[in-house]
Amino acid sequence: MDLLYPRLLVDDFDACARFYTAALRELLGVEPVKVIPEARYANWDLNGEAVLSLFGRAAIAAVAGTSGQPATSGQDRSMLVFKVDDVDAATAALEALGAPVVAAPADRPEWGPGLRSAHLRDPDGNLLELQSY
Repeated sequence: MDLLYPRLLVDDFDACARFYTAALRELLGVEPVKVIPEARYANWDLNGEAVLSLFGRAAIAAVAGTSGQPATSGQDRSMLVFKVDDVDAATAALEALGAPVVAAPADRPEWGPGLRSAHLRDPDGNLLELQSY
């Protein structure tokens, strides 16, 4: 049973579903459990536990009664973090999938001993962190 898992609310479902299918395959060897474009829903599991799900932002806004409100802007309010063996190789792999790099791979000892990270964006602008330590 999945007690807690990340769900990204996205505007461009098709682009994000393609991106995460390729990215999770490349980084974790994970294939989607289901991708339902007409429902704007996709999910991926690893070892029987949820890793990620995507859902169309407009559908949730309609349910939550926020459809008429402006989208937030400014600083990021969430981020997906991938623990990887090689931050540089993972950065290159996601960049090849079209993810723009916003912070190149760098050692970050102030965040923890041996920690290395890079930051990119998915097709919908969500912030991604790749890290190793």
